[in-house]
Formats: sequence, C-alpha cells, structure tokens
Amino acid sequence: MVFATLMNRRHLLKSGAATAAVLMAGRGAAQDVAAQTVPAPFSFDVLTELAQTKAAEPYVAPARPEGFLGSLDYDDYRLIRFRADRARWADTDARFHVHSFHTGWLFGEPVKLFEVTGTGESMTATPMVFSTEDFEYLNDLADRVPADAELPGVAGFRLNTPLNHPDRFDELVSFLGASYFRALGRDSRYGLSARGLALNTAGPQPEEFPRFTRFYLERASDSAAEVVVYALLDSPSVTGAYRFVIRPGDTTEMDVTARLFFRADVTELGIAPLTSMFLFNGINRAGFDDYRPRVHDSDGLRIVQRGGDVLWRPLNNPSRLAGSYFVENNPVSFALHQRERDFAKYLDAGAHYEMRPSLEVVPMGDWGPGHVRLIEIPTELEVEDNIVAYFIPEGTVTAGDTREFAYRLRWGDLPENDNAELAHVVETRAGAGGVSGVINPENKRKFVTDFKGGFLSRLTEADEVTPVVNVMGGTVVSATLGPVDDGDIWRIVLDIQSDDALVELSAHVAGYGRKLTETWLYQWIRPDA
Repeated sequence: MVFATLMNRRHLLKSGAATAAVLMAGRGAAQDVAAQTVPAPFSFDVLTELAQTKAAEPYVAPARPEGFLGSLDYDDYRLIRFRADRARWADTDARFHVHSFHTGWLFGEPVKLFEVTGTGESMTATPMVFSTEDFEYLNDLADRVPADAELPGVAGFRLNTPLNHPDRFDELVSFLGASYFRALGRDSRYGLSARGLALNTAGPQPEEFPRFTRFYLERASDSAAEVVVYALLDSPSVTGAYRFVIRPGDTTEMDVTARLFFRADVTELGIAPLTSMFLFNGINRAGFDDYRPRVHDSDGLRIVQRGGDVLWRPLNNPSRLAGSYFVENNPVSFALHQRERDFAKYLDAGAHYEMRPSLEVVPMGDWGPGHVRLIEIPTELEVEDNIVAYFIPEGTVTAGDTREFAYRLRWGDLPENDNAELAHVVETRAGAGGVSGVINPENKRKFVTDFKGGFLSRLTEADEVTPVVNVMGGTVVSATLGPVDDGDIWRIVLDIQSDDALVELSAHVAGYGRKLTETWLYQWIRPDA
C-alpha cells in the first residue's frame, strides 16, 4: 500500500483544531523526541515525522558501548538477571509490568525506552532510565560491575501480565535484537518470532537487518485490557514508525501499523516476516538419529486466499537453500502453524514443542498483488531458525519511496481450519517410493498425506471422490485415495518419479462438484540430482 504523505494524513484528522496542533508541533517536536531528557509532546504522527526526517539524513551505525558493557561475553550474559522487584509499573495496579534486557554479548547496541502518558493531544514521552541496580549479577561478575551506574540504554524489553493465572504476571511479549519480537497465547511456550521488516533475504546481496532503536510504551490504565507500544526503526536503506496494539488472551493479538521511508533502493521488501525452526518430522525423519519423532517450532505454511481456497505447505529442512513463491492478490491471511499438539508425537519433556504457538498474519486494508515467499535453510541444529515467510508487495522500491502497511498478528494455538467444510492436512510423510519388499529406483519417492474434517469426513469409500494431483518436474507413477480404517481420516498416497533436481507437487480431494480439502503443496528437492 502506498504511504499517504504526512500532510494528506493530517487532513483526515477529526477536527481542524487537532490538525493545527499537530502541525504546530512540526519538525522541532520530532527532534525534541529524539534527544529529550524531560517529558516532550508525543504522538504516532510525531514519531512518523521523526522517521521521515531521519530518512533524509545519512545512516549512522550504532556504536557499541565501551567499558564493562563492551566486554560482556556469552558466559557473562548468562549471569545477568533483571530484578522483578524493579519492574516498571509494578508499583501500580496496571495489568502490565515492564522488564528490560541487559545490553551486552549479541545485544551490544543500546536501545532507548520511553514512557508515554496522557491521551490525545496531551500525550508526552519521558525517558525510562535503567542502571546496574535494576539487574542481578551472579558469581564473580558482580565484582566487575560498577554499583548503581546509569546504563546508556537496554537491549530490549518484555511485558508481563496475568496471562495464565490471575495472581501471576507471566511473560507476554518480548522485543529483543534487531527488529525481532515474540509473543505468547495462553498456555503457550516461546517458539517462532516475528520481525518488523525483512530486506533482501536469501538473495545475491547481503541481507539487511533493520533495528528498532527506540520504544515508546503507553502506560495503560489499571483496567486496560491492551497495551500500546511504538517503535522507531532504522537501517541503511529504510526508517520506519511502528505502532503495536497488544491484547493478551487465549490467542494474543497485535494490531501493527508500519510507516516506512526508504533511504535507498531495496531489491526485495518483506512485509510481516515470520521466523521459525523446522528440523525434522515424518517428511525427513530418516536423516536424524534422535529418540524424538519430530522436532520443530512450526510444521507448515498456511495461506488463505481471497477466493476461499486454503493452501497448506508442509515445511522441510532441505539439503540446500530452498525458496518458494506463492502468487497472492491481497491474501486473507498467511501463517506458520504448529498443528501437531500431541506430546506423544514429540516426546520432549523439556522443550515441549507441542506448546509452541502458531502465528498468523491478517492484512488490514488492501495490500494489493504480490507474493508470499517461503525460505527453507538447511540446518543440523534445532537452535537455529531456518524458516522465513513474508509478503512481497508487487513493484519496485526505490530511494525516496514511502509505504504504509497495517496487519494483525495472532499468536497461540490457532485452529487447523476456519472453513468447516474443508478437510485439513493432519500429517505428511515421505519415504522411498515403489512397492515394499523389492528394490526400487532411487529417483522414485512416496508421499503420504492424511486429511481430516469437513464434508470429506462424513463420506465413505463408496462415495464419488477423487484425488486431484499436479506435478511439475516429475511423473505420477501411482495415486491412491481412501479412508484409513473406515475412520474420518482420508489418505492420498503418491509415488512420484523424476530425474530432475526439483519437483513441485500439489494435491487435493474433489467430489460432488467442489473441492473437499485444503490444497497440499510440497517441494521435493533431490539431493542426488
């Protein structure tokens, strides 16, 4: 969506008086917010003007602090704890408490936090100051840290709220590192992350990681069920003003508005990027000597199209870097899901992957034509995030351009399918193709996909249903469809043969003049081709 200029947006304010007040704040107010040491006027428009002003200036890389902050390594960082009794807003009846993350190690560049108070035109922002008294330093690290020394900033922050129990403030959301952030729904455990923006990811040029350099936190009233966070984004190619309205619940929601100003041309712009981990499951289980049946934070990309079709693309840990582009015109939503919720399918009593949240992006307004891109990066370790998904708007992005996007993020145990008539994919498995008990060619592979729910689950083998299969780069040797043990699971079994390095597959079940399932998609990368 092309960004409306600041002047045009101001014409839409609710009254001429409000318009005049914002205009009088002008450039000086934006500069005051950047360098303030006392309360200064604040609004999303003032932050937007600051981002626009910075975009016209040369980029200045952040400096890492010197002294003890600059010397902290991984082992030191593990010995630092924020003191819960120093949480901001904990001395009030507010439903949100602010905890900060210490600067150091991978998070060396300080981030500034501001508290926003007041409403409407009376909103002001005041610096939130942190010192070494706000943190606990364990073991001999305490001897190297000066007492009650003011910190130049923090690495990030988290918000705690009574998410799972009325008498306990649990972690709800954290912003830490570049433009990364994570959130939880009720009874979730941290898994995948979101980012403010993705620039030139997995392309021929180096990827750029914009940073949130400042956060402005609205101090919520005691009864408020939501909290508002603003952020200033900065990088060599772009600046941005962000607004997050965060509502905790079974599914935690964030309404995000991003206003972007480009300093330089951008080869690929990724909106609402999601980052996750997929190591193995029934698709690639044979390559891992592990007691656990599966290890992943997410197991599939789900796209709901404007016409009502639903695409399900199981994730993979490929033998080499892989990318998929899905043409979408203003998609209803796209998401990385953790569909499997049974502990017995993971058997990991420490990580509890069955409790990792799914994360859905719901565009607000018309995003226009573009692509949803999925990137899968080879990895041998479950500590590495190797899955990325985001929306690429159609058209080029050049220096001086502006853009605005709004969307909702939904974190938690999301439903498999919000279309009651469509069956959804519950499992995908793969293995050597051909007939069991005989030697089969290595260029043949078997794919088994199970569907459940919808109208299909009410049918029997006597009903007239058929698998609809499409293959690019290979040949369908056989395709069968049938219910499993006369239950509500229907299974498509495909034997695919190919001499190509890359094979694209799609399948769904049709009958009675309509599509009965999601569309299953998969990319078979042959490591030996």
